[in-house]
Amino acid sequence: MRFLRLSAALGLFLCLQAGAGETIRVLVQSSPLAGSQYYAVSELWSQIKPGDRLTLVREADNRHDAKAVRVEWNGHQLGYVPRAENRAVASALDAGEKLEARVSKLRKDPDPWRRVEFEVFLIL
Repeated sequence: MRFLRLSAALGLFLCLQAGAGETIRVLVQSSPLAGSQYYAVSELWSQIKPGDRLTLVREADNRHDAKAVRVEWNGHQLGYVPRAENRAVASALDAGEKLEARVSKLRKDPDPWRRVEFEVFLIL
């Protein structure tokens, strides 16, 4: 959460420097996609591109992880924000912060944790 506060402070400074009406996007996290081997990634692989927008869905009632954040692409579940890295994103979503996520890297790799990487931005 401290990281998000620092990012927000930096973003506020940038907003003051930017012209009116400009959207400021502050990168707050870059992560591998967790659990992609269990969801639609392999079926959708040829359609997903770097830069594609992802939807972050908070799952506060997830029985495995109270801070779970589901990652979707065009309504299809791709996986989750990794448990070890989801606390700040979950807290920001719970607080109503505006976040945006995008695919940053795709690679054909036998390790599912290396296939898809994504970035999360705080929108100011």
